[in-house]
Amino acid sequence: MEDCRIVPPRNDSCSMLSLFVGAFGHQTVVIARNEAIFNCLFAYESRKMPVGHCLHPIWNKTEMETILIIEDDATMLRALKDNFAYKGYTVHTAEDGEKGLSAALSLKPDMILLDIMLPIINGYEVCRLIRAEKLDMPIIMLTAKGQESDIVLGLNLGADDYITKPFSIKELLARVNAFLRRSRKQQPSVFNFGKCSLDVTSRRFRKHGKEVKLSPKEFKLLHYFLQRPHRALTRDEILNAVWGYDCFVTTRNIDRFVTSLRQKIEPSPSNPTYIKTIREIGYRFEPDASGAA
Repeated sequence: MEDCRIVPPRNDSCSMLSLFVGAFGHQTVVIARNEAIFNCLFAYESRKMPVGHCLHPIWNKTEMETILIIEDDATMLRALKDNFAYKGYTVHTAEDGEKGLSAALSLKPDMILLDIMLPIINGYEVCRLIRAEKLDMPIIMLTAKGQESDIVLGLNLGADDYITKPFSIKELLARVNAFLRRSRKQQPSVFNFGKCSLDVTSRRFRKHGKEVKLSPKEFKLLHYFLQRPHRALTRDEILNAVWGYDCFVTTRNIDRFVTSLRQKIEPSPSNPTYIKTIREIGYRFEPDASGAA
């Protein structure tokens, strides 16, 4: 019995009206561009499915990790972006070293895939400058150079691993997952900021030692902020990570949830200390902001 699965996209890897259809064993996977197309497709496919076949919508709500890919080859960049987006990662890209360095410093992604032979600033220098800023996310270098001296240079400058072109996308995905799996295990179960603490294991939030009730979404939103301190987070990133493409939530709904969360965690909600608004972009969480009470 064949299953047909319609899967919403993880980001903008599909063009505005395009669909990706692929066969995986006995399943057909269709990736829709957005929620409206997803809902239309699901209704349409449900009506035309033969008797005895079944249709399962997949609406993955797991929190996405962020990957920055710095690569000047447009074909490879698109292929890497699509593969990692399909696996559920939030993907950002840059086509030269200067833009890549700027993105790394502003986004502070969970993982960086870094080509060596880049225009403007080469990958070695990008890696060195990232480490000079005390950023410790894993960096995997993508290199066409197989010489031991080139590999050693990259590792000495702060890269965590390298993979030589041409490479297997499955191998690269496995290496990235291995690094991020170790990072997940290192995540603390209790986050402290100011006079507040969030216990992920017991799912309790305390302020001045007293428990304060958070809704499930408020809890997840605060946890998301605490895992990404000092980062500029767009409303779309927050929406995708916390709500997982919920059909009934828009980016403006996020503002209302942030206002509600501020009422519970901020010393002065009207003058927020922790959750800072970034105009026309989103929010930044400052757990060690001065003046917190």
